Amino acid sequence: MSRDVENREQFRPENHDNEHFLLTTVVGSYPKPKWLNRATDLAEDPDSKFTDEHLHEAHDDACRVITHEHERAGLDTVVDGEMRRNEMVEFFAHRIPGYEFNGPVKVWGHNYFDKPSVIDKVEYDEPWLVDEFEFTSNVASKPVKVPITGPYTLASWSFNEHYDSEEELAYALADLVNEEIEQLVEAGARYIQIDEPALATTPDDHAIVGECLERIVSGVPDEVRVGLHVCYGDYSRIYPELNDYPIDEFDVELCNGGYEQIDVFTEPEFEPDLALGVVDVHTAEVETVEEIKENIKQGLKVVPPEKLTISPDCGVKLLPREVAYQKMENMVTAAREVEAELDAGEIDLAAPVPQAD
Repeated sequence: MSRDVENREQFRPENHDNEHFLLTTVVGSYPKPKWLNRATDLAEDPDSKFTDEHLHEAHDDACRVITHEHERAGLDTVVDGEMRRNEMVEFFAHRIPGYEFNGPVKVWGHNYFDKPSVIDKVEYDEPWLVDEFEFTSNVASKPVKVPITGPYTLASWSFNEHYDSEEELAYALADLVNEEIEQLVEAGARYIQIDEPALATTPDDHAIVGECLERIVSGVPDEVRVGLHVCYGDYSRIYPELNDYPIDEFDVELCNGGYEQIDVFTEPEFEPDLALGVVDVHTAEVETVEEIKENIKQGLKVVPPEKLTISPDCGVKLLPREVAYQKMENMVTAAREVEAELDAGEIDLAAPVPQAD
């Protein structure tokens, strides 16, 4: 249920060459420069003379570098690659009174994260991302998108030791996210992305996520673009219910699965804009421009061009940095070529992708 069908055009560049416009963006995370990881290690070493002030400067420098890298790739909207964030739950839990940390928990493979516990009422104290957004906006010449970990994931990936249910915790957190977005909007933000990877693993809770989103967008102006990103999962278990979500854009990870689920979204009609992953973030193989163009056409099965956003499947932080950049650059080139072909009438929107033999 898109809140304002016009709010996408504000991101069209003034000097855009084509009549058609496929909004290009990224999901959020990006590989950190190796020197930033080294700086973080030094800041955590009690024997080092590297201070928190030094680390803050390193974060600023990394944000400049990655924001400019996104712009050099040609993206219409950029982020700072989440250079200041360590992990998508930890980062926010450290900023929310009511949370505490008890040590790392193994997630998968050799990956750990400090799974927090909610031990008291969660509250909104100081802004979480406003300083980050204002810094990146001053660095960027393109509009800046702000990814925020959603309340359902913040609740699901925490130990709940205070609220009667995880659902109650999620709603309390949704109210805090709403407060944060109000602060971001006041600072000038016009593109917000809510990340809910937990929904992919527990799709039966789609109604809880819907109520969280209602709370999140309450009072948010219609010109502010609100997207929802959900990682790879069985989308048929949340469709068509997601049509009722108060969002402008739904971001899906389908390239990773060879677009086997694309037809899920064709019946009934898909209502929000579709942000389609067109490069696979799980492989270091860089897709060619022609391959990406075919992937973009998969999205045209679901929505018309004016409702299609182009992005990677998910965050690209686990890829080699040069690979991540090449994927983005090819992605933008492919989007611009598809726009030109649409202008020329060379793409049949009634059947944009030929059926396989």
